[in-house]
Amino acid sequence: MLEQASVDNWQMWTVLAGVAIAILFYCWDRFQIEVVSASIVGGVLLFFQLFPLAADNPTATQILSGFANPALITILALLIVGQGIFQTGAMDGPTRFLLSSYDQHPRSTLLAIFGFVFTVSAFINNTPVVVMFVPILAAIAKRMETSPSKLMIPLSYVCILAGMTTLIGSSTNLLVADSLFTQTGTELAFFAPTGPGLFLAAVGLVYVLFILPNFLPERDSMEDALKGGDGRQYIAQLEVTSDHPLAGKQPVAGMFPDLPDMTVRMIQRGEHALLPPFSDITLRSGDLVIVASTRQKLQDLLAKNPNYMRGLLEAGSEEDTPEKGDGLAITEAVVAPGSRLTGRTIANIGFRHTTGCVVLGVQRRSRMIRSRMGEIRLEAGDTLLLFGSSSAMKRLRADRDLLLLEWSTTAIADPRKTSAARLIFGGVVLAAASGVVPIVVASFIGALGMLASGCLNSRQAARAFDMRVYLLIGSAFSLGTALQSTGGADLLASSVVSVFAPFGPVVLMSAMFLLIAALTNVLSNSATAILFTPIAVGAAEQLGADPTVFALTVLFAANTSFATPIGYQTNLLVMGPGHYRFGDYLRAGTPLALLTWLAYTAYIAFMYGFM
Repeated sequence: MLEQASVDNWQMWTVLAGVAIAILFYCWDRFQIEVVSASIVGGVLLFFQLFPLAADNPTATQILSGFANPALITILALLIVGQGIFQTGAMDGPTRFLLSSYDQHPRSTLLAIFGFVFTVSAFINNTPVVVMFVPILAAIAKRMETSPSKLMIPLSYVCILAGMTTLIGSSTNLLVADSLFTQTGTELAFFAPTGPGLFLAAVGLVYVLFILPNFLPERDSMEDALKGGDGRQYIAQLEVTSDHPLAGKQPVAGMFPDLPDMTVRMIQRGEHALLPPFSDITLRSGDLVIVASTRQKLQDLLAKNPNYMRGLLEAGSEEDTPEKGDGLAITEAVVAPGSRLTGRTIANIGFRHTTGCVVLGVQRRSRMIRSRMGEIRLEAGDTLLLFGSSSAMKRLRADRDLLLLEWSTTAIADPRKTSAARLIFGGVVLAAASGVVPIVVASFIGALGMLASGCLNSRQAARAFDMRVYLLIGSAFSLGTALQSTGGADLLASSVVSVFAPFGPVVLMSAMFLLIAALTNVLSNSATAILFTPIAVGAAEQLGADPTVFALTVLFAANTSFATPIGYQTNLLVMGPGHYRFGDYLRAGTPLALLTWLAYTAYIAFMYGFM
């Protein structure tokens, strides 16, 4: 049947040519991925409508079924769960703790950070993990007095290696598992990739630790002036309440350890102003602590201890408090010339009630102010450091009294739902790992829980919904359906078997691994997983081997996306912060891809007894 199809079925050859053209267009990068993917789906639908197969012609429902595939729904739901973890800062506590210990134990702290990244990436989507750790590693690079380019590619590679170790560690794994179930009815267990995945990850981590640094460039980092890191000092005011982190604190050698890198200029206690040097004083409820600090240090203080932020969020009336799920941000605004705010104090203006934002600090270049922030009379040109909800920031665009510096806006995590986000995430992992419910159900309920609990609002969840991923995977399913219907997948499988089967199953899987690893760096790990799993299963059936082992070969090979920035989205995420060029990935990732191929070949040879 295969021989007849290979000669007579011109539709099959047309589909195979279409697959090759699709790969070329994805690699060309001339057109947007969304446009290419949608064009593929449209082309497949039109082709089988105009030139139907004599038997078993795929219907439009079958061609479009990939867009409702449970694996795709699982991937999108896990993206939303990961976005909830990111928006609430649920991982900020552990990461800040690791960062704080760097000065005492630099090398062990750096290893602990990458170990933490590896552990987290094995269970959630890698993208939010990289987003969370890019600024942390950038700060460590600054303390190390080295370039961020020495740490960013390792961050991406560690996430990719970790993604190989569990079924939900990568979207690729879920797609392979779904394709295997469709072809054979065999379900891939949650920890099925763990054994070989940990072996490959161990080999990869040795490379990352000892060999990769020799291939990474040393490039100057960009100035962080856009984020307020230029050293400008703000006068800020911290109000101590009964449950405030500063309540009961005392100075050590005139400095407050809980306010690192900040200068306390005055403590207002009732009608008395206490000035430095501070010695025998204990902060108590009602004190106003006036500090001089940079924007970055104020921002770090809010992120380090959520109780500081909770005090700001819960102060004032209920109508001024941002709704749970609304994004929080810090930005800067300049008092405009001729503004009605000129000559008035922040207290008289009723700034929070008027704008919905809290004034964290006031910066005035001409002189350093030493008074309560509420008593400072504003002048034209003063820069206000504002904290509030994203919706309040948007309303300030129409304010003619303030010039909003939108380029300086930085989104910050909302700590009010940290515990809920952690519980939801843990529940998804436990439910999926234990098999209590299918992964698609656990991930979908988890995404719903993030929305229902207020960890995310609908806009944030929509941003987590990646249209490129959705269309790319859906179009790959359409191509896979076309290959199956026309016999193209069987032809490729028989061709691969006929060439490499005489050398044994190990050589066959090794050759497939190398081919898929090469394509996944120029196409997409999701697309290669969908296209090659049916081919691998077909090859296993013709050889009389276990299809699960062949499917795992596709799984690991499709994850070997180290050699190009387009191979995986985390590679693209670190390209800017690390100031990398395309060639940097080729030099750093090609040896790792080849090493992974050799390691997997050795693993299957010895562990599965195919020698």
